[in-house]
Amino acid sequence: MDEEYDVIVLGTGLTECILSGLLSVEGKKVLHMDRNDYYGADSASLNLTQLYRKFRPDQTPPTELGRDRDYAIDLVPKFIIASGELTKILVHTEVTRYLEFKQIAGSFVYRDGKISKVPSTEMEAVKSPLMGLFEKRRAKKFFEFLQNWKDEDPATHQGINLDKDSMKTVYEKFGLEPGTQDFIGHAMALYLDDDYITKPARPTYDRIILYTSSMARYGKSPYIYPLYGLGELPQSFARLSAIYGGTYMLDKPIHEVVTDADGKFVGVRSGDETVKAKQVIGDPSYFGAGKELEGGKMRVVEEGKVVRAICLLKHPIPGTEDSDSCQIIIPQNQVNRRNDIYIAMVSSTHNVCAKDIYVAIVSTIVETDKPELEIGPGLSLLGPIYDKFVTISPLYTPTSTGKEDNIFITRSYDATSHFETVVEDVQDVWKRVTGSDLVLKKREVEVQS
Repeated sequence: MDEEYDVIVLGTGLTECILSGLLSVEGKKVLHMDRNDYYGADSASLNLTQLYRKFRPDQTPPTELGRDRDYAIDLVPKFIIASGELTKILVHTEVTRYLEFKQIAGSFVYRDGKISKVPSTEMEAVKSPLMGLFEKRRAKKFFEFLQNWKDEDPATHQGINLDKDSMKTVYEKFGLEPGTQDFIGHAMALYLDDDYITKPARPTYDRIILYTSSMARYGKSPYIYPLYGLGELPQSFARLSAIYGGTYMLDKPIHEVVTDADGKFVGVRSGDETVKAKQVIGDPSYFGAGKELEGGKMRVVEEGKVVRAICLLKHPIPGTEDSDSCQIIIPQNQVNRRNDIYIAMVSSTHNVCAKDIYVAIVSTIVETDKPELEIGPGLSLLGPIYDKFVTISPLYTPTSTGKEDNIFITRSYDATSHFETVVEDVQDVWKRVTGSDLVLKKREVEVQS
């Protein structure tokens, strides 16, 4: 380990694997290390034995759940938006050749005590049980306005300036009810809370168009998901890195991130060996994760917590038209919260569990000292739960950009059930590390689903 690298990457979570893959493609000499003996870190997929060992070390998995090897249960549930940023990265890097995708069958939203499909076109809006007759007409006009908008043609703007007017102004112009605003903002634009309403409307417009164009791509929902679970994603980017000369070391304990007298990064020590590099990228768990390091420097701070419940069911979720997979969003206003509750459900169709078993993961940002009660509205939609595994994970964020000391730290995975926020972090770290924006050259390759 006496050679020097351009970048050392610590942790094989998805964020870190995308970065090491992209940096390797750019010609950087990358060494990727992980203390675990498996890929994925916090975004791994576990088989039954691993799942029970993690949550209930003294219990063996019930035999009625079927074969161990049929399971790949995600620790962090996320779906891929078909036309979103992660898809662009997958296509750009041709990582798609290592993966097979399948569509998620339905996208649903909770309103007034029941689950309904999220309408994504003016035609669906007209049929949707989410709205009364007059509201349907208003929503139809709103969707037509979005679909017809052309920046260069003021006739399509109806007096609205997307860069200056707030989303509140746009909603008011079309007279949309609060409940309609809820599903547009949270189930289509996929915002976590209502802060977006007072900000300029452009990002919301972009997000709704992303949702509707993703929906149009495959029909049933805007989401796709890799066969054999999300743990396949970090492994595929690791393969990409290896093809371009990246070196991987799993099961390698990291004892110290070594810095010089000025606090600048020098290398990483594992046992008696120190390997040197110009820069280091890693997940928060390698940088104290909320603890003070020697010299009193805090590299990451806790911004909040996410509660997730992995639930094993023996039936599809009631009210979802017997979908073999779906996302359900419970907008915060519907259950008097500040943050939405997400439900992501997959099944044997995606090769992640035995036949006739369904895996539903309910997650949200913790707001009280009783996190499990907070996901109650989500759990109550699932019907009888065969088994449930609850985690409460801190959300860590770096305290500095890393430009001063060449130590670049990623963020923890949030409660959203899609990958757009992960890609934002990839883009942010990329810019901090390289000094330039991450530009993906356009390649016309369709993700097979």
